Amino acid sequence: MKSEPSTKELDEAMKFGCHVSIREGYTGAAKHALKINAQAFQYFPKNPRSLSIKEFDQEDAKRCKTFCQEHSLVSVAHTPYPTTLTPPSEKKELVIESVLNDLEIANMCGSIGVVVHFGSRTNEEDPLSSYHLMIDMLNTILEQWNGKCKILLENNAGKPGAMGTTFEELVQVKKLTSFPEKIGFCFDTCHAFSSGLWSGGNNDELWKKAMELGYLQDLEVVHLNNSKYPLSSGKDRHANILKGGYIEKRYFERLFETSYLSEVPYILETPTDSGISHEEEIKMLKQKMGK
Repeated sequence: MKSEPSTKELDEAMKFGCHVSIREGYTGAAKHALKINAQAFQYFPKNPRSLSIKEFDQEDAKRCKTFCQEHSLVSVAHTPYPTTLTPPSEKKELVIESVLNDLEIANMCGSIGVVVHFGSRTNEEDPLSSYHLMIDMLNTILEQWNGKCKILLENNAGKPGAMGTTFEELVQVKKLTSFPEKIGFCFDTCHAFSSGLWSGGNNDELWKKAMELGYLQDLEVVHLNNSKYPLSSGKDRHANILKGGYIEKRYFERLFETSYLSEVPYILETPTDSGISHEEEIKMLKQKMGK
């Protein structure tokens, strides 16, 4: 169980970062993150709009890992947009091979995990079938995977009651797989606000519950996003942290003060076309924390 750090330790441990492009390669992505004063970064290991297998530059990936180690950078990968753990039967093999490819790339880059969205409901008449499919997909992938990099299940956006919007679901799916030790979690603040899981005002209650359920112990990364829509709207539209969103600044400050989250990297997936860059957001967040 995670111990509760002091305020000083909390401020020193917190890592803020953002999603970056691999246009200049994996090492180039890491260098860009360092250039904008990020302490963590997320990247797509390949084309974000395709499940095609990528023959990647292994030496570049190894250099990325070394660079991150030398500069105390934390990295995490994100599967391409078409990835789903509840695919139609004709796409199952394609998704399995694609996720294994993502894991291989991320592992060589030294990343802590690969973020995968929680599955979606595929049969309204038999809701449990979607969970069964998801567990089967995870087992099939992970029985072929022996690297250090984990699959990180991300909570879904959606109306309250939609699949993948509660800690109970995430923890139970992990427990029911044959390889729970190879699975961790990613918490998205916009998704949680969209689904009503995290209102900002229920912060202490929520993380106490997360600890009791065993979710918090396996939380590896937080996607730090504001929401363009109100609480429980069911809509997944990201806004900048301190500008133009429905999640109030005080709620983010309360989240940052949650001591059990002090060592979890916060990754921005916020828009950069609204007059504020990720570099500026990271600077503001560090100033808020007195860093």
